[in-house]
Amino acid sequence: MRNVIVSAFVSLDGVMQAPGGPDEDPSGGFKYGGWVWPYFDESSGAMLDEVFARPYDLLLGRKTYEIFAAYWPYQEDGGNSEIARGFNKATKYVASRSGVPLTWKNSVAIHDAASDVARLKRENGPDLLIQGSGVLVHALLKQGLIDRITLFVFPVLLGQGKRFFANDAKEMALKFEKSSTSPSGVTMNTYTPAGAVKTGSFAHATPSEAELARREKLKREG
Repeated sequence: MRNVIVSAFVSLDGVMQAPGGPDEDPSGGFKYGGWVWPYFDESSGAMLDEVFARPYDLLLGRKTYEIFAAYWPYQEDGGNSEIARGFNKATKYVASRSGVPLTWKNSVAIHDAASDVARLKRENGPDLLIQGSGVLVHALLKQGLIDRITLFVFPVLLGQGKRFFANDAKEMALKFEKSSTSPSGVTMNTYTPAGAVKTGSFAHATPSEAELARREKLKREG
């Protein structure tokens, strides 16, 4: 069995769009591409290395695949050479309904994300690591196919942009696993799914007249 692991850079308000640079994904008029850069330091890099410490194959959406395929094959002699070698060596499973030219070596197309990923999870092999790929993440979260989430949360508010959790995300509880913080304020938080959402109440068993009136007012207001 293989686990599906998601790793993503997000702002404090949950935006994950174009963390790496202004030309990465300006769709929708997004103007803050490269918002990760001012906060990324040696400590953040060490936290990111933890994500890649174990063997993995990559599981990518079409747009993220195109971004990566235009960058990582050319970085084995640069400052990110270790990540580049790992990415280039890994099998890349690319989710795309319309098809995409698979120019990056060791790339394999998958066309039905839910059924194909469920099949891949049943096979023997390294874990399936998702980077970015918001649309794919949304689809797999709905199907309960993600086993671990690691979010690198950056101390910035972006307002608008593509978000890690969609408005129609499947409700679930998450179990906190671990956290690390860099001097620049980046936190790496890891969670695993933990079943249904549990609720409770701090309200008194016998509500006051004012509380009963407040509830009635809410009903009238819809």
